[in-house]
Amino acid sequence: MKPTKRDAWVWLGGALVGCVVTLAVGLALRHEPAASTDPKPDPQAGDEHQEKDEKDEHEHEALPTRVRLSDGVLAAAGVRVAPVGKESLAATLGLQGEIAADPDRMASISSLVAGRLERVDLREGGAVRKGELVALVRIPEIGKLRGELQATSGKATAARAKALRVAALVAKGLAAEQEALDAASEADALETEARALAAELRALDASGSEPFLPLRSPLDGVVIARDAVVGAPVTAEQTLATIADLGEVWFLARVFERDLGRLVVGAAAEVALNAYPDEHFAGKVEYLSRKVDPAARTVVARVRLTNRGDMLRLGLFGTARVGTGEGAAQTLVVPRSALTEIAGKSVVFVREADGDFEVHEIVLGDAALGRVSVLNGLDEGEEVVVDGVFALKSAVLKSTFAEEEE
Repeated sequence: MKPTKRDAWVWLGGALVGCVVTLAVGLALRHEPAASTDPKPDPQAGDEHQEKDEKDEHEHEALPTRVRLSDGVLAAAGVRVAPVGKESLAATLGLQGEIAADPDRMASISSLVAGRLERVDLREGGAVRKGELVALVRIPEIGKLRGELQATSGKATAARAKALRVAALVAKGLAAEQEALDAASEADALETEARALAAELRALDASGSEPFLPLRSPLDGVVIARDAVVGAPVTAEQTLATIADLGEVWFLARVFERDLGRLVVGAAAEVALNAYPDEHFAGKVEYLSRKVDPAARTVVARVRLTNRGDMLRLGLFGTARVGTGEGAAQTLVVPRSALTEIAGKSVVFVREADGDFEVHEIVLGDAALGRVSVLNGLDEGEEVVVDGVFALKSAVLKSTFAEEEE
């Protein structure tokens, strides 16, 4: 039979499909690993291949090494650079210690006289303002004092009026002068007694009509202890609460006898606490105790610290690095504020001639009082960012995230 045109088109379509299938199979075989002769695949080997692939993938993900920010952003972020130079890091002495409150910035809340707690507006850890009402104590004696004041004031007024009348009679020769003196003396005594009672009521701040003694905070601070329950009896010796201004605190460091001669009052110190190992608080030694602890054979060195970010809590332990004034060999040094970590590595940002900031991975050496020596990764004279590092680090990480999203 003679083939028709339709048969020719069918044959051509079949040939094309065959070519496509052959090409797909070839590509699949090209990308698949060689078949194993072991009929049972090893799942552990598959895991090893997967881990290797993931490792290779991470190794090829490189962070940007340069970043550029506009002048406006640099100014807003407070970016500042300084040339790297060689310095002699001061030798330091490590002293263990803990955070304590300054007694001159503490106050106790107590009642001047015995009574019963009517109201308490205190909670441990809460902030209070100077002059703020923190408790009310019912004082039965207040009513008695008010009554005595009223009665004494009345008697004093009557006695003064009598003294004036007697004095007038003496002037007319109708009374003895001694009688006038006695009347004036009695009036003076009653007025003095009335003034004393009024002063006592003012000291109790009991100006209202109710028999309540208001207790107020003598300073701005935080309630660090409370022993007050509504309805409980209180005495004049009882401390109801303790308030402390923790804007500045002390670090009480222990100095062994053998190291006492290396320290002086006024020496710079840098404190790192166990709770915040990456944070450092600068201060100075303001006092060295005159008394040696007989049990520990140590002397207390007091370092005043500013409570930055309200991070310093009473009782936190840590270490103070205190400068001794002893010199050391010169080395490249950068401020601690210039350091940051990216991808688990210590780096600094160096400003290049074209205005870009380049990331330099560095090897750190010794540290002392806010300064860190650099063993490798920087050259003397390079301009390193010492302030505003966070803005540049954020720009680097942001660019990385943007690439991943793409």
